[in-house]
Amino acid sequence: MAVIRPHDLLWGLTPTHLPADAPAWVAAALADGQPVVVRRDAAAPGQVAVGVRGGQREQRYATHMPVAAISRQLSPEALRHCVGQRDWPALRVLYRLRPRLDESGWAWGVGGSAGFELASGFTALHAGSDLDLIVRTPQPLAREQARELLALLEEKVDVQLQTPAGGVALREWAGHGAKVLLKAADGARLVSDPWSLAP
Repeated sequence: MAVIRPHDLLWGLTPTHLPADAPAWVAAALADGQPVVVRRDAAAPGQVAVGVRGGQREQRYATHMPVAAISRQLSPEALRHCVGQRDWPALRVLYRLRPRLDESGWAWGVGGSAGFELASGFTALHAGSDLDLIVRTPQPLAREQARELLALLEEKVDVQLQTPAGGVALREWAGHGAKVLLKAADGARLVSDPWSLAP
């Protein structure tokens, strides 16, 4: 099995794995065969922190999944060239951006609602959905490079840079603020250089 990273989609979690007090909609979503998304949080050995999506925007449920239960895993990168079953504005933006992102040389992928729908076929997007992209940046990314990457994009596109220490919004890193919000497994905090915190 590949390394499990935030934003990966996993299949194999079933209603039997849920706590007794889990909402009914969570069990229903899993019974339908929906995947779960890996989230940033601490987990016991042999477990991975995941989130379950419901049909409503406010329906998000955080739980843990046994690694042994994983039957399938898809990374955001594996979804770059998928074509959706429905014609959503966010997907049209993705199709337009693909050539530019491929030519940029960055390791990128599709996350959020678009990634979920492309991977599973379950409806997650709506007409006003943003397109969420993931860009892997294991090495430090200069702010000028971040601005060049941002210039490739369109409105309603949110990019998260995946650094070794956690996730940072591209728009923040491309901006002029002294600090940016780093989202890590142990919580979110303001930092001046995410790459200097690599484990």
